[in-house]
Amino acid sequence: MRRNWTREELILAINLYCKTPFGRIHNRNPEIIKLAKLIDRTPSSVSYKLANFASIDPSLQRKGASNVSKLDIEVWNEFFNDWEKLAFESEMLLAKYDNNGLTTDIEMFPPEGYDRASIVKTRVNQTFFRKTVLASYNCKCCITGLSLTELLVASHIIPWSKDAKNRLNPRNGLCLNALHDKAFDKGFISISEKFRIIVSSRLKDSETSPEKELINKYDDQPISLPSRFLPDSEFLSYHRKNIFN
Repeated sequence: MRRNWTREELILAINLYCKTPFGRIHNRNPEIIKLAKLIDRTPSSVSYKLANFASIDPSLQRKGASNVSKLDIEVWNEFFNDWEKLAFESEMLLAKYDNNGLTTDIEMFPPEGYDRASIVKTRVNQTFFRKTVLASYNCKCCITGLSLTELLVASHIIPWSKDAKNRLNPRNGLCLNALHDKAFDKGFISISEKFRIIVSSRLKDSETSPEKELINKYDDQPISLPSRFLPDSEFLSYHRKNIFN
């Protein structure tokens, strides 16, 4: 007998959808197999549900399956209208189903003056944001193509401290290597409305070789666009007006 999906299961599925590169949504993916086991469903059922989400994902140009339910849409909208709350809730659910408890040194010894629960929530949410952004860009820097995960950063377009609502919105993220993340954060580079790299005159006028080789040569080059969660034009505009100089 067919079993309807519950809200909890859908939240877990959306969590996995966000963190799975588009080309890896299939029933052989170990992470899909793992979630299927946790919620007592088949890998095919889980992969099909993830494909269903693609049909209602407004950030995705190519669409997936279209057999979505009313609850699918309701939970999707709930998640995407409150990233801060639902990202954390989904990670807590995953920890409960997986029995891992999310135990960290922060829980045992939070920094002085900080609430333990608040710090844990922030760390959990930052990890979710990183995994989601990197998956969207297939774990490659959108400027250089570098794919060494340890050197990649989920860079905020509007800084974390400036827009609480969009801290975890993956459309407020770029996958950059550590050097270009720092250059973006400090306003040495930005991204145009046509998704091309803009280099600040502070560097463009430099005659030294490192700047030319590492940054200046990318001026006016297009970034590699993500498979989903395209950078929001309003966020890019904010960066050009308020950070780039």
